[in-house]
Amino acid sequence: MSAADQLTIDQSDIEKLNDKDKAELRQFFTNEEQRSRIQSQTHELTGICWKKCVASSIRNGELDKGERSCLQNCVDRFMDANLVTLKHLSKMRQ
Repeated sequence: MSAADQLTIDQSDIEKLNDKDKAELRQFFTNEEQRSRIQSQTHELTGICWKKCVASSIRNGELDKGERSCLQNCVDRFMDANLVTLKHLSKMRQ
């Protein structure tokens, strides 16, 4: 078991913190949650684009030109869709 697996925080420990430390701890958890979501999305995107674009076995340690182009387009469209979604959500919040 790693040190991270053994780390636990009891509510009583949190209550002992001052307001500034509580805010920093909340921000830390928020940042870690966002990082985890980004990693998860990246992993999912990689799988989707890989299945869509890489049909052959990789020869000489390189993708062929069509596969590279397909992967780039796949990632670009994913990023475009995310940007449009974020803009829409931002407008809804206003």
